[in-house]
Amino acid sequence: MDIVDELKAFVATAQTGSFTGAADQLGVSNRLTSKYVAELEARLGVRLFQRTTRRVGLTPAGEDLLARAPALLDELDALLAEVSEGSRGFSGVIRVSAPVTFGEIYVSGMLGRFAAANPELTIDLRLSDRYADLAGEGIDLAIRIGQSDMLSLKTRKLGAFRSLVVASPAYLEAQSRPETLDDLAKARCIVDTNRRMPRRWTFRAGAEEKVVTIQGQFQVNSARAAVQLAAAGFGIAYVPRFALGDTINAGTLVPLLPEYEGETGPISAIYLEGRVLPRKVRALMDFAQKDLAMADIL
Repeated sequence: MDIVDELKAFVATAQTGSFTGAADQLGVSNRLTSKYVAELEARLGVRLFQRTTRRVGLTPAGEDLLARAPALLDELDALLAEVSEGSRGFSGVIRVSAPVTFGEIYVSGMLGRFAAANPELTIDLRLSDRYADLAGEGIDLAIRIGQSDMLSLKTRKLGAFRSLVVASPAYLEAQSRPETLDDLAKARCIVDTNRRMPRRWTFRAGAEEKVVTIQGQFQVNSARAAVQLAAAGFGIAYVPRFALGDTINAGTLVPLLPEYEGETGPISAIYLEGRVLPRKVRALMDFAQKDLAMADIL
């Protein structure tokens, strides 16, 4: 039996905590995954997992192997890819995680453009506003908005977003336009709970930071939903520019308080520390950085 398949089955089982999860990640049967791991244990003459009815846990020998096996597999994949891919483009699977709104508005299209040049490549895009467990879920690359505090992850900045305060013409006619941050604090706002401080909106006036505490009837966990509510006249929204689409050009929403600079932050690619990054994943990050620089959404 191929030791590479055995190592892949071992790593996937260790990362997911079960043979079933490993089988789903590898695209093979549960029985075959278990067989590969058993043959690796027989080859090495040690037990790698402690098995229970619900989960498998690593033995000390298994922990030692897991510390090195992923990097070895990554190096092998990179070597084989460089030799075989050439002008064919990349092949295999790239698993990408991204937040829902940004994923739907931008990431899915960007991945489509990357895949068009690599017809043998399979893209597995997983959209969620929670932070994915890269190791546990087998994610190659996560696209994240804002700062990442995870020291165990590596970060590469792809671009930056900026936020705008907006409201519909109907709302401004009924409620009056806020001219100052004090006015904004008294206005009916839409709270986006995906923001790090949902009710504390931060702005800059020159070198000075200004913070306003807002209130509102609606609280949502989606910038896109906040835009829709604002467009319907339910309040003032503070959202990333990419979530606005063409609403400003169409006159559906009006930017407010132009003398203040809205919150900005990085758009980043996140991947695991201590792993040799596969060539196709590095190429995807290069592509995303260039593609984002040309996108008219920021």
